Amino acid sequence: MNLDNNKDNVFHKIAEALISQGSEGISSILETIYNGAMKIEREQALGAQAYERSDERKGYANGYKNKTYHTRAGPLQLQIPKVRGLSFYPGCLDKGSRSEKALKSAIAEMYINGVSTRKVQSITQELCGFNISSTQVSNLCKELDVEFEIFRNRPIGKMAYVIMDALYLKVRHNGSVIDMACLIAYGVNNEGKREILGASMSLSEAEVHWREFFMHLQSRGLHGVKLIISDAHPGMEKARQTVFPSIPWQRCQFHLAQNALQYAPKKAMKGEISEAIRAIFNSRNIESAIDTKEKIIEEFAQKAPEFVKWLDKNIDEGLTCFNFPKEHQKRIRTSNGIERVNREVKRRTRVAVLFPNAESALRLVTGVLCEIHEDWVCGKTYLDMSLLSETKEKEIKAA
Repeated sequence: MNLDNNKDNVFHKIAEALISQGSEGISSILETIYNGAMKIEREQALGAQAYERSDERKGYANGYKNKTYHTRAGPLQLQIPKVRGLSFYPGCLDKGSRSEKALKSAIAEMYINGVSTRKVQSITQELCGFNISSTQVSNLCKELDVEFEIFRNRPIGKMAYVIMDALYLKVRHNGSVIDMACLIAYGVNNEGKREILGASMSLSEAEVHWREFFMHLQSRGLHGVKLIISDAHPGMEKARQTVFPSIPWQRCQFHLAQNALQYAPKKAMKGEISEAIRAIFNSRNIESAIDTKEKIIEEFAQKAPEFVKWLDKNIDEGLTCFNFPKEHQKRIRTSNGIERVNREVKRRTRVAVLFPNAESALRLVTGVLCEIHEDWVCGKTYLDMSLLSETKEKEIKAA
């Protein structure tokens, strides 16, 4: 059979399908076109037609392999020509695979952006004529791993403020379901823009995990930090003192105020204690805050001694922000910024419910963080960092 006869044979099969089935035979027509085109490609690659003896032959036909190929017209049952003695794969399918890769990327992004597997299945059925399982969605997302790995290991540079926190996700680990800690950090750079600095999945918030996370940030070039903002996570505190011993720490004022209420001797006093804490945090400056603290200690010494003991030991950790520009204080006195990041991550990870492993959890979290990071670096300036330089100059002159 020569090449022209092969083409004619394909054309006749197409014509027969159109005559007998009309538009309903599109799938069988496409199957015929693909199968015919692949046979022609194989002959061209081999340099010889079927059963032809030729000195220019580069290899030999070696049968066919069945393959289901998904298209918008529905699944096609194709016969992929095999070759012996030569590397060969049909170019028509390779071209199709490029659009298939684009589709896979789109599916992965849908999942990253919080679209449930059920909705993804509905979309692929509508657009492409086939369903996709939750396992396939997870496998497709792995194609983003290289991009996410680059993001998590990119150089960082100079950051004036660093805000840290952790959230928990349910992950299958060693045959059990556990709440695994996801450690997250973001910073404010010298241009006043926020950047996601890193994320890590850990078995817990133990010191060793926080220390590894901090050291990884350092190894990527994190320096110039003027202030670290976080809640008083025990493991984080010890790791911070080890890795960043000379950097001031601002304990989240919101969480401090929440903790203070636990020391109210009776429920009726919670309002008084809340107001007292707020009075300290709303002071004009550090001197006024310390003066207000002393007055509160004197006022509550008899009626709430446990609260006074806690206040005297902990409240100063929430006053570090007073040493920084007043215009910055509202945004650096709490870890509310990263709490909002955590809420967005949790909202988007709800579609997964339970992650099969730590890698899949980190993949989805990183996808969300990448999107937040891009919005931040392309968005408005978060803080005017020139004020920080002016504050330091005033301190030097005063000294």
